[in-house]
Amino acid sequence: MQIQRRHAVISNPIDVQLPPILDRLYRNRGVTDVAQIQTQIKKLRHYKELKGIEKAASLICEAIKQELSICIIGDFDADGATSTAICMLSLKAFGHTNVHYLVPNRFDFGYGLSPEIVDVAHQNNAEFIITVDNGISCVNGVSHAKDLGMKVVVTDHHLPGFTLPDADAIVNPNQPGCEFLSKNLAGVGVAFYVMLAVKAKLQEQGWFEKKNIPAPNLANYLDIVALGTVADVVPLDQNNRVLVHQGLQRIRSGIARPGIRAILDVAARPCHKLSSTDLGFVLGPRLNAAGRLDDMSLGIECLLTEDEQMARQMAARLDALNLERREIESSMKEEAEKALQAFMSDGNDLPAGVVLYQSDFHQGVIGILAGRIKEKYYRPTIVFAQQDDYVIKGSARSVPGVHIRDLLETVNTQHPGLIDKFGGHAMAAGLSLQTTKLSEFKAAFETAVALATKGLPMHNLILSDGILESDEINIDNASLIKLAVPWGQTFEEPLFDGVFQMRSQRIVGKNHLKMVVSLDGIEFDAIAFNIDLESWPNVKTRQVKLAYKLDINEFRGQISVQLLVQALESVD
Repeated sequence: MQIQRRHAVISNPIDVQLPPILDRLYRNRGVTDVAQIQTQIKKLRHYKELKGIEKAASLICEAIKQELSICIIGDFDADGATSTAICMLSLKAFGHTNVHYLVPNRFDFGYGLSPEIVDVAHQNNAEFIITVDNGISCVNGVSHAKDLGMKVVVTDHHLPGFTLPDADAIVNPNQPGCEFLSKNLAGVGVAFYVMLAVKAKLQEQGWFEKKNIPAPNLANYLDIVALGTVADVVPLDQNNRVLVHQGLQRIRSGIARPGIRAILDVAARPCHKLSSTDLGFVLGPRLNAAGRLDDMSLGIECLLTEDEQMARQMAARLDALNLERREIESSMKEEAEKALQAFMSDGNDLPAGVVLYQSDFHQGVIGILAGRIKEKYYRPTIVFAQQDDYVIKGSARSVPGVHIRDLLETVNTQHPGLIDKFGGHAMAAGLSLQTTKLSEFKAAFETAVALATKGLPMHNLILSDGILESDEINIDNASLIKLAVPWGQTFEEPLFDGVFQMRSQRIVGKNHLKMVVSLDGIEFDAIAFNIDLESWPNVKTRQVKLAYKLDINEFRGQISVQLLVQALESVD
């Protein structure tokens, strides 16, 4: 177990009114001023800071006034689904009913605004296209739409390539020349900002008075924004923390969308206790399951519906799809592990970057598998699946210090024509290439990763907030941490470490280790998920070193603090 302790950036308390444990955790994450952890809605960056947003809003307003047929082109993940839902709900609340959406099926069309999906939109009589969570790399699709006489507004957050699409307007905090300080907006955050700008412009023009309809409060959709932001694993900078906090407050108050409440109900998660972690591990996977195995329209409709019964039915279907996804993932992981173990059993060391491919891998699950392999072996990983007879599609996940999208750019520059297309972020990316070029790509990727990781650790470091005394391990502190601020990417949920006495240990479920440990004579329940059954239980262990999160366990009406173990090792 490799543990690295976080260190506070300032030695003095941020604010004497903060509980000591929160003050310590915030300072460990670089907070130097209490203003950095404030999450009131007024702390959001203003939409006017986004390059291109005024033009985009003006174009959309004109489309609304002219009653043009608007088509939202989304993506087939949770960020794309929530982005689509935000635009659909907002435009209808603005009084525009001539609006529909299309989400390219990943198995038939692939990602983004392709010329093929443009043709589908055109056949559906679309006159105006708004892309959400895609479009910045869709040069050909935008060009085709313009050739067909459609106007195109691109809203996206992915990193742009060398050539921008010739859209009528582009809103993307990462486009050249954009001075918006929060570069980490998810696609749903960008879509939300665009709808805010559209509403403001309509109000300026007296639109709502003319139509005799109330101006909608778009804050009502912040539960959707929070879900998409956390599910897309974008860094939770201050602006994103405000968005997520405000959305969580709505969900906890029981005034979330019927679909969100239904998914939580099916998952047996009470709304009033929801945390940001639950958005990523409970809601996100169920919403994503629709796009991975079936059609993301199911997830979008679940977010859009006002009917409680329909929401419940769709949530149950999403839950069933998620169970199916987990079974597929488990089978694929087993196959991948066999391949890697066979490679290493021949005396080979794993390369700096891992590339896996099987023709029967499921396209919708390769991203999850890449993440699992990356987590276990701490290597940038790409998993490929067969897209058609000639092309394979890959999903990449990276480790801290290796910007995977930029690394693919390097490979593409050094080996022109090797990659058909690619795009993504620092930690996740997608690509496609000809099946016959896999071996050449694998070699090029491994070489590029070896250079990129030179001097970086080749094992996962556990970042810990240090030791908790026995009297600090309590329900009050667990509750404070859970509900204080949204925790997530780059503002990680607190993790502690310490040495405990092992009192008892047993396997529960398939591979979970249930323990009772003690510190200073006080006993605590602890649980570790997905442990190595060859190493645990270990009856010889009297002392155990744990890296853990504070959690609250409720069982048969009893509430107690629980250690949620992330890593453990015997110290006997």
